[in-house]
Order: sequence, then structure tokens, then C-alpha cells
Amino acid sequence: MNAPAVSFRRARVDAVVALIADCLAAAGLSRDNAAAVAELMTEADLTGADGHGVFRLPQYVRRLRAGGFNRTPSITVDRTAPATALVDGDNGMGHLVVKRAAEAAIDIARETGVAWVGVRRSNHAGSAGLYAELPVRHGMVGIYSAVASANHMAVWGGKELLLGTNPLAIAVPTGAGPMVLDMATTIVSYGTVKKYALQGLPMPEGWLIDRDTGEPITDPARSGQGLLLPIGGYKGSGLSLMLGVLAGILNGAAFGRDCVDFNADDTSETDTGQLVIAVDIARFVPLDRFTAEVDRHMADLRASARLPGVEAIRLPGDRRRECRTERREAGIPLPAALIVQLDKVAAELGVTPLFER
Repeated sequence: MNAPAVSFRRARVDAVVALIADCLAAAGLSRDNAAAVAELMTEADLTGADGHGVFRLPQYVRRLRAGGFNRTPSITVDRTAPATALVDGDNGMGHLVVKRAAEAAIDIARETGVAWVGVRRSNHAGSAGLYAELPVRHGMVGIYSAVASANHMAVWGGKELLLGTNPLAIAVPTGAGPMVLDMATTIVSYGTVKKYALQGLPMPEGWLIDRDTGEPITDPARSGQGLLLPIGGYKGSGLSLMLGVLAGILNGAAFGRDCVDFNADDTSETDTGQLVIAVDIARFVPLDRFTAEVDRHMADLRASARLPGVEAIRLPGDRRRECRTERREAGIPLPAALIVQLDKVAAELGVTPLFER
């Protein structure tokens, strides 16, 4: 099957930030909170995580207006031990909650060398790599995981939707900027499936299978009938399970059957669980030495012998860095179908449309 042509238009980065902030403020967030979320959402687009940036704005606005998100949350941090804390998000937007958790982890790690901060009563927070990167700016290793805000995978061998795409992101500093591994525990995130559905594109085989027959599903409109496949077979299923235990059960947050599908429900509290870990590199080795050694080994890996047909060795963070550089200059590419949705949201909220800014 040949994919239909999809037209894109480039939007200025500052215009995207302003549109998101204005829409979220019009939907009930404070100006400061709307601006903070807008920066994080746009950063997702800049780093190539297109399923987690402005693409999510219509859904977030719906939940704000329907009461699914608390517009004025009181986010609290409970320091449970010298190196641990538990954040209660008060059902606020996930970006605000996890940003606060990352800030707490950084502050604690400055004192103790390492910090583990759990999160409960949060929501979908977008791209995992955003939050793993935050500690890197302070000379630390950052690790982030979450219970996905909907179940799209089964335990290995099962067919019930009881596990999520539960992501894992790890970031370390290098001379060229953060090296970031940002991955779902399924072959693709559900945001990617939604993106294909919006653009009317067929999906490759190997992403989704029918829950009853096990046959491949390539029509994203049929995704509700399917299971997302885990990375690495049973290993990906097991990794999703363990991350769900750490980010969900350990924090008193939702897991398994208790998860609320925020794609289908705009009003219920999702009680999403997340975790942020920060490790102060200087407690182990001087930061400049660590960075130099990472750079040396990265150079060695890039220069290693390649398999036939491989033009270049690519490492975690390469695409993020290239996207950020290219999109800051050329603008963020948006498909025509998404622009229609964004214009509709802007009109409903009485804010200036994206391409009139």
C-alpha cells in the first residue's frame, strides 16, 4: 500500500510557544503555568517527538475545559528521607508536576549525591526525554520513567490491555550536549499511532496486532482493536511491567486495570505515576573528566567498522540534537490536518491562529 502524500507547513518556534500558552491560559491555566507547559511541549517538537508537542494541544484543552485536569493544582513535595521525595501532583497537568519533581530531584542530589523522586496524582507529561535532560544541565545523570496514561499492550502471551507503553529515558552530559536515550517499551508510542491516524497514513506491519486473531493491523483507525507489540518480545513486556511497578505502585499511583485511558476520557482523574532520578556525577568522578571520557568513547563508537549498507553510526541523542538545530532555524513542520485542528481550537478559545502570529 502506498502512503498518501502529506503536506506540511513550517511554523516559527516562538509562534508555536505563544499559541500553546494562549490556548492553555484561555482554557483556565494561570499565565505562568501555561507558559511553562508551552515551553516543554514546544521542546518536544524541537527534538523530533512530534507526537508529544503541539499535536497534543487539542486534547489537553479538552481535558482542561472538561475538568479532567486541575487548572489550579497545589503541587506538594514530601521529603521522605535524605535522598527521596514523593510529589503529589493534585491532578495538575503532567508537565507542571514532573518539572517540579525534576527540580526537587536536582536540589536533593546536590545535597546527597543521588535523588529518587516519585510522583502520584499526575497526568500525561509528554516526551520522556525532556525530564531526563533537566538534571544534565546541572552536571548530573537524569533518569525518568512513567506509567503511560492508557494501556495499549498486554502481558507477554496475553491479550488484555493491562500494560502501557511505559517509557524510559536516560540522559548524560557530553561535549556536544546531552546524550539522551528516550524509548517506549512498545515498538512505537501510541502518540505515533495517533499521528498516523490524523494524517491518514497506513502503519507498517509489526506495530499492532489484532487482539483476537494476532494478525497485523496497519489501519490506525482500527488501533482500538489491537495490541501494541513490545520491544524485544517478552523482554519489552517485562520491562514495561517493572517500570510500571516503580513509577506506579511504588508511588501509590494507578497501574494495570486501575489506569484510566485519557485518550477516551476527558473528565476522570488519571492518577498517573512517574519517577525522576538525579545522580551528581562529581560524587564519582570530576564532571569534566566524565564528559571527556564519554566523548572519547562516543568517538570510538562512531569510528567503528560498519556493516554493509550502513552509512554512519548513530548514537542516542543524535537525532534530537539535529532536529533541535534544524527546526529552530527552519521552523516546526506541521501536517495540514493538524493545522486545521489547531485553528479550530484557537477559534473556539478566541485566540490568534498560529499562522497569523
